Amino acid sequence: MDKASGNSSIVVALDGPAASGKGTLARLISDHYGLAYLDTGTLYRGVAWLVMREGGDPADRERAAAAARDYAIEKLSGADIRTKEVGAAASVVAANSEVRAALLDFQRRFAETPPKNAVGAVLDGRDIGTVVCPDATVKFFVTASPKTRAHRRWLELIEARPELQESEIYQDLLERDARDAARDDAPMAAAQDAELLDTTHLSIDAAFAAARRVIDGVFRRCG
Repeated sequence: MDKASGNSSIVVALDGPAASGKGTLARLISDHYGLAYLDTGTLYRGVAWLVMREGGDPADRERAAAAARDYAIEKLSGADIRTKEVGAAASVVAANSEVRAALLDFQRRFAETPPKNAVGAVLDGRDIGTVVCPDATVKFFVTASPKTRAHRRWLELIEARPELQESEIYQDLLERDARDAARDDAPMAAAQDAELLDTTHLSIDAAFAAARRVIDGVFRRCG
């Protein structure tokens, strides 16, 4: 695949709320087109975990910013950053403008110079198409109804946490959506030129097929 005309690399941006399916789609797109993949949410989860590991409060802006500035993937060795608690804390640190600034350069470098000589990159998060990579080759805003997203997340977690109630996850998602959309710095929003992909009633195969149609069309126009 040739690189898109006028860009240093192909960039596919996927934004949207938690459990919308954007992470699964991003990995499938990465594998299909040979693009490097970055789940930007892991960066914020990592910062949150580092703060919590030291007994700190993720809402402590200075402490969270310091953790972000000193962030290194090696520090997360063996860490379980996929817990409900870390997810909630990640949403808190993501609202911290100093944290976002510290991680912004890392994300842009990944997109502009993908690892392993890949022809491009796929990034998923909340503000990829609007802030991190506003000139991305292709942009998606992936969403689904809150009830659908809560059920999906419950299915992911129920084996490890059989006591977990779906209603609890539903409420957590609503609160997280509100925080992500209302924050002053880089709120979650669909870019004006993003393709809306509602996965509420789509299987992952159907959603991936829809995404491929959009991407292939853009790549053909780019030559």
